[in-house]
Amino acid sequence: MTTLVYLIPVALFLGALGLSGFLWALRSGQYEDLDGAAERILIEPDGRDSEGRPSN
Repeated sequence: MTTLVYLIPVALFLGALGLSGFLWALRSGQYEDLDGAAERILIEPDGRDSEGRPSN
């Protein structure tokens, strides 16, 4: 029974910590562009084709 005295505040603290981290991520824009990173890997930034040759 005495372990519940320690476990309940620890669980509430960890829950509040997770909630605050999630709210921080929402406010800082972490979830604004979900498809951008997935599509960014497909774009060749330096003008080369998919095999690494310069495109004409």
